[in-house]
Amino acid sequence: MNTVEILGAVASGAASAREVCDAALDRIAESEPRINAFTERTTARARSEADAVDARRARGEVLPPLAGLPYAVKNLFDIAGITTLAGSKINRELPPARADAVLVQRLQAAGAVLLGALNMDEYAYGFSTENTHYGPTRNPRDPSRMAGGSSGGSGATVAAGQLPLALGSDTNGSIRVPASLCGVWGLKPTFGRLSRRGSYPFVHSLDHLGPLADSVEGLAFAYDAMQGPDPLDPGCHALRVQPAAAQLARGVAGLRIGVLGGYFHEMASAPARSVAQLAARTLGARAEVEWPDAAIGRAAAFLITASEGGSLHLDDLRKRPDDFEPLSVDRFLSGLLQPADWTLRAQRFRRIYRDRVNALFQDWDVLIAPATPVPAPTIGDDWIAINGQRHPSRAALGLLTQPISFAGCPVVAAPLWPEGTGGLPIGVQLIAAPWNEDLCLRAAKVLQDSGVAHL
Repeated sequence: MNTVEILGAVASGAASAREVCDAALDRIAESEPRINAFTERTTARARSEADAVDARRARGEVLPPLAGLPYAVKNLFDIAGITTLAGSKINRELPPARADAVLVQRLQAAGAVLLGALNMDEYAYGFSTENTHYGPTRNPRDPSRMAGGSSGGSGATVAAGQLPLALGSDTNGSIRVPASLCGVWGLKPTFGRLSRRGSYPFVHSLDHLGPLADSVEGLAFAYDAMQGPDPLDPGCHALRVQPAAAQLARGVAGLRIGVLGGYFHEMASAPARSVAQLAARTLGARAEVEWPDAAIGRAAAFLITASEGGSLHLDDLRKRPDDFEPLSVDRFLSGLLQPADWTLRAQRFRRIYRDRVNALFQDWDVLIAPATPVPAPTIGDDWIAINGQRHPSRAALGLLTQPISFAGCPVVAAPLWPEGTGGLPIGVQLIAAPWNEDLCLRAAKVLQDSGVAHL
C-alpha cells in the first residue's frame, strides 16, 4: 500500500497500525541483504507506537493525520536511546541520544511509526552513500549502482518499497540526488523552514531537513506535520505554519512556469535534458530561463561546505584522521587548509546571489531543471561522462542541485524515466521562491497525476 492507502486503511479500520508496521518490518527483513538501507531497526519502538495508534482507535478517539504511517530517518537524526552515528565510526563512541530530534517528535505526535535509522555518507559529505564503515547502500533499481547521497538510505528504502516515507538532510543536494537516482519523490524545503534541532550538523549555514516519499501526497502530509517555529533552533526562521497538502488540488493554472537553460542545459546529459523538457511540456512552461551565476554559486557553496565541515571536525582530524573514511577525510582537510578569506568572500557573495535569485522570481513562479546530470553510476565509479567531458562522479552528482540550495529555495524532486538509460530514473527539480513550497508541490502533483512522474 502507498501512503494514501495506508492512512485510509488505518483511519477506516480496514487495517490496524500493527498490521501495517509488521508488514513493513517483513519487507525490510526480506530486502535488506540486497539494499543495505538501514543501520539500526527500532522494532520494539515501532510496534509500541503502532499499538498506541490502535489503542486510540479502540477508545474511539480521533486519530492524528499520519496515524500508522511507517517511516525511518537518516542516521544523523537523534532517536532516543540510540547513538547518532551520522554515518561515522567515531560517533559510535558517543552516548545514546537522550531525546528524539524535533522532527521525529512531530511525526510521532502526528501518529507516524518509526522503524529505524538509515545509512548515509559519513558526516553527510558525499553524494553516493558508499560508506566504508557500514557498507554501500545499493540502488533498488539496479543493485550494482549508487543510491545517491548523502541520504542514500532514505532514497533506497522508499524505492525498494520497504517504507512509504523517510527523512533526510540536504546541504548541497542530499535529498534531491538520491531521489533522482532511486526514482522517488523528495522535498528540500526553504532554508530555515523546518527545525534542525536534534540532528547532527554538517554545514550550519547550508543544512536543510526534509522528507522523501512514495508520492506527492506523502511529501505534503509529512511536511505539514513537521512545520512550526522552534525558538530553541536559531536557524529555524519559519514563524507560522503554511499548510501545503490542502493546496495540491489547485494545479498550475495561472502559474508562470519556465525551464532553466544555460548552465543547467550544458551540465546535463541528453537523458537529463529530456526529462526537464518533458516536465516543461506537461506543465506548460512558457520559456527558457537563465539562473543567475549558477556556476559561481556552486563554487561558493563548495568553499563554505569544505570550510565549515572541516572546522566542525578539527579536533578529530588532528588526533585520529585514520578513523575517517577515505572519501571524506581529504575533503575535510582541504577545507581546513583553505584561506579564511575565501570563506568570507563566499558568504558575502551568497547575499548578493540570493538577491539576484529572488529578483528572478518576480517574473516566474516555478522553474524546472534536471536533478542530476546522469542516472545512477555504478558503485565504485570514479568518473562520469557528461556530454563527452569527464567529471569526478561523487562531486558531479551535485552539479545541478548546489546552485539551488545555495539560494535557499524550496525544491521538489520528481521521478521521471527517460529513454536511453536502461530503465534508470532521472529526477527533475521543481523550484520556487523561498517560502513557496506549496507551488513546488502543486506542480509535482500535476506531473504525478499526468503519469509523467511516478515511482
